[in-house]
Amino acid sequence: MKRKICVIGCGWLGFPLAKSLFKKGYRVSGSTSSPEKISVLNSSNIQGFLIQISSEGIIGDIKDCLAECETLIVNIPPGLRKNPEANYVKQMQFLIPFVEDSSVKNVLFVSSTSVYDDTESFPVISEISETSSVSKTAQQLLAVEANFQKNLNFKTTIIRFSGLFGEDRHPAKHLSGRQNIKNPAAPVNLIHLIDCISIIENIIQHGIWNTTFNASTTPHPSKETYYLSVCKRLNLTLPEFDQSQVSKGKTIDSTKLAQVLGYEFKIKL
Repeated sequence: MKRKICVIGCGWLGFPLAKSLFKKGYRVSGSTSSPEKISVLNSSNIQGFLIQISSEGIIGDIKDCLAECETLIVNIPPGLRKNPEANYVKQMQFLIPFVEDSSVKNVLFVSSTSVYDDTESFPVISEISETSSVSKTAQQLLAVEANFQKNLNFKTTIIRFSGLFGEDRHPAKHLSGRQNIKNPAAPVNLIHLIDCISIIENIIQHGIWNTTFNASTTPHPSKETYYLSVCKRLNLTLPEFDQSQVSKGKTIDSTKLAQVLGYEFKIKL
């Protein structure tokens, strides 16, 4: 029988990931919080489940979603920009007991390089670099990472992605025409959807568990240089940058990913 993988959160990343995993020969179940998307998942050979996870609890058949799964991919962003008062830690605390009681042996938790602070020195950030002690989003992400990794009922690998982009989603479109954009000299840290999916599949294929990876494509041009270039290429209105303040930023180092997985990024900046 083919191994089964569950993707909790079949959104912009999770849905194409689930479809790719099916094409790779896995049985796949997946969750969505949108009733209209269940039929879309099922028609794509993904066993769809309507599940809502909040700080009050879980609504939906999470047990059946996890049934017979060997690997679980947790891909639910904290959403703290839209809802600063959300308790992401509590949401994931409701999920973990269900994982403990399931057949899941391995968890891949999708996190973010936002757990590291930006500074004026543009530090090169590896997985052992100091994480933020200030950002509320970072604190919640780090707490959830720890709750998964310290659980002895399953093995957990954390993948910290930089800003996600794809053919239908590029931050340059959001910045187009804007004025007084801060941190023009800061290094750009992005990763394409294609690489996100490929990295996750490589981790599963090679069974790399109980570790943490940073994932950000290269090179890392300055924010001003990169976005002016992309906007010109896409014929978008050029943004204007604020040069009056010192830029803050960081450079995400993905050397560990290359060394452990032998991974080479498919989409460069």
